[in-house]
Amino acid sequence: MSTSFTKASDIERKWVLIDAEGLVLGRMAVVIANILRGKNKPCFTPNADCGDNVVVINADKIALTGNKLEDKKYYWHSGYPGGIKQRSMKQLMMEPRPDRMIRNAVRRMMSKGPLSRAILSKLRVYKGAEHPHMAQNPEVLDVAKLNPKNSQRVK
Repeated sequence: MSTSFTKASDIERKWVLIDAEGLVLGRMAVVIANILRGKNKPCFTPNADCGDNVVVINADKIALTGNKLEDKKYYWHSGYPGGIKQRSMKQLMMEPRPDRMIRNAVRRMMSKGPLSRAILSKLRVYKGAEHPHMAQNPEVLDVAKLNPKNSQRVK
């Protein structure tokens, strides 16, 4: 028995549509990262880009568990003495680009390198419900039905 490796010409790419309304950010990012990487396919090859294209809509309506909206902080440094800066999740949600939170969550779940950067170019995140990819006939994936913990619970 021999191991077969998938070539770039053998890969069939699909389009997947995910509605982020009410979904927990981290759990949704795991599902997106696996689809982008191609780990949900039987022809997965670690050194090849065999994943699908992912379109995420309603990025401004994601859910966070616990007190992450106020407590979770993102830090970065300007490079100058005393140049540490921070923003909370609430401030990031108020910005004009709340889709960056989903993009960063997925990017941070993937390995660092040129392959991951190429794979992330297949991720498209939109703030509202409209997207320009209807011509590709995206397959709708209901992430909330995969696991009951994937959606925000009503208290």
